[in-house]
Amino acid sequence: MNNFDINKFAVILPSLNPTEKLCQVVNELVCAGFGTVILVDDGSDDEHKTPFRQLAEFEQVTVLTHEINRGKGAGLKTAFSYLIDSRPDIEFAVTVDGDGQHLLKDILACSKASAANSNSLVLGCRNFDMPHVPPRSKSGNKLTASIFKILCGITISDTQTGLRAINRENFPKLLEIRGERYEYESNMLLELHSAGLPFVEVEIDTVYEDNNSCSHFRPVRDSIRIYKLIFAHIFRRLFRFFKYVLSSCASSAVDLLAFWLLHMLLTVLGGESFAEGVAAVWLCTFVARAISSFVNFNLNKSFVFAKKGNYGSTIIRYYILCVLQLCVSAALVWLLGQLVSTSASWILTLLKAAVDTMLFFISYRIQKAWVFKNT
Repeated sequence: MNNFDINKFAVILPSLNPTEKLCQVVNELVCAGFGTVILVDDGSDDEHKTPFRQLAEFEQVTVLTHEINRGKGAGLKTAFSYLIDSRPDIEFAVTVDGDGQHLLKDILACSKASAANSNSLVLGCRNFDMPHVPPRSKSGNKLTASIFKILCGITISDTQTGLRAINRENFPKLLEIRGERYEYESNMLLELHSAGLPFVEVEIDTVYEDNNSCSHFRPVRDSIRIYKLIFAHIFRRLFRFFKYVLSSCASSAVDLLAFWLLHMLLTVLGGESFAEGVAAVWLCTFVARAISSFVNFNLNKSFVFAKKGNYGSTIIRYYILCVLQLCVSAALVWLLGQLVSTSASWILTLLKAAVDTMLFFISYRIQKAWVFKNT
C-alpha cells in the first residue's frame, strides 16, 4: 500500500513476567523496520526483569514501568498517554501480545489495514474453528461474540483479540474508556462502537503454544469483569434513552405551555377575532416551537448526551436536524394521506403520530452519532 509508512507506527506490548518469547517478538519487529516499540512492564517480579533490561538497549525500544501489577488495560493506557505527551510523530498504534501469539506478518497486515482505514479500529481476528484451538478459548470467545451480537448489536468474530490498530486521533478516547485489566479491551469495542467508529477485521493466524499456558487471563474472574462491563454498557444506553424520553416530554410541555401563554397574550392584546386567525396560530406555533426546541437542545446537550464541545457548531447541527425532521414529517404525512386517499383530520393526525414516533427514534440515533458526538 502506497500510504503505509512504518515509521508512523508504534507497537505497544504490555507484559507481565515475560518469557524469552518477548525478546523474540521485539527482535522481529525491529528487524521488520518498526522504529518505535513500547514495552510496558506491568509490575513483573525480579526474576522476570531481564528481558526488559535487554530490550531497553535497542534504540527503537522504550520501556515504561508499573511498580505493581495494574492490569493490561492500565498498561495500554500508560502507553497511549506516553504517545500523546511525548511522541507527536507517531500517527498510529498497534497493540500486540508479547507471548508470540501474533505473527509478524499479521502485525504488518493490521498496520497496513490501519493506514488504509485511518478512521477505523482494525482488529486482527482469529479463526476459532481451527482444530488446535484450546476448548476454553474457543467456547469463551464464541460465547462473548454471541453476547456482543445479541445484546449490543456488534458483530465481531474475535472480541478478545489483543492485536489492534488505531490512529492517533482516537488516543484521547482510549484513555477515557473504563477498565484496567482484560475487560478494558471489551469495553474498548463497546465504547468505540457507540462513538460511531467503524471496525475492520483482518484475518490472522490462530497461534496457541503450550495450550495457551502463558496467558495471564483468568477465565472466571476476568470473564465476570467483561460481562459486567457489557451489561453496564447496555444499562447506560437504556438509561440515556430514558433521559432522552424525559427531555422530549419536558420540551413538549414547554411547547404547549408557551403556545397557551402566547395565545392568551394575543387574545388580550388583539381580541378574540385576531387570536382565532391563522396568522396568530402560526405565530404562536413558531415562537412556542423556537422556545421548546432551545430547551430541548440544552437538555439533550447537558443532561442526555453530556456533550463536551463547541456550543455553536453543535446547536447548528441540532437545528439542521430539526428542520430536516420537520420537512420529512410533513412530506411523509402528505404522501401517506395521498396513498390512503383521505384528507380527514383525524386520520392525518394518526398518520402524523405514527410518522413522528418513527422519526423520534431515528432522531435519537442521529443526535447521538452526529449532533452531540464528542470530539
